[in-house]
Amino acid sequence: MAKTTQRFFEARPESVGQARTFATEALADWGLPDRAEEIRLCVSELATNALVHGTAPGHGFLVKLDADEEAVRVEVHDSRRQHPQARQAAGTDTSGRGLVLVNAFADDWGVQTRSPFGKIVWSCFKAAGGTTA
Repeated sequence: MAKTTQRFFEARPESVGQARTFATEALADWGLPDRAEEIRLCVSELATNALVHGTAPGHGFLVKLDADEEAVRVEVHDSRRQHPQARQAAGTDTSGRGLVLVNAFADDWGVQTRSPFGKIVWSCFKAAGGTTA
C-alpha cells in the first residue's frame, strides 16, 4: 500500500533538523528502516539547499515523502526556479557537497519546475528488490 506524508517548514536554520526528524519518524512509522540513514542524509542536504538557495523572502519549503513496496521518493519543494548544480568542492571548502552526496546515496534524483513558480528537487531510494519510482 502506498504511503504519503508532507510537511511545510519555515525558512529558518532549525527547519533542517526538523525536516530530518520528520523523515526519520515517517519512515519508522511506516516500518521502513531500510536505507533510513541515507534518506535522512538526503533530506538534510536537500532541505539545506532549499533553505540557503531555494526560498524567496517570506517563503519556506515543503518536504514530501512517498513510499510503496518498490521505493521511497523524497521531494523538496521551494520557491525559486534556479536549478541546483552538483559541483566538486575543493578539500578546504566548508560547503558544496550536498548534491554530490545525494547523487552517491540515492538511486536517482532530479529537478523539475513547479507551477506557477519554484521547483521540486527529488530523490528515489529503491527498496530491496524494487525498481526506481
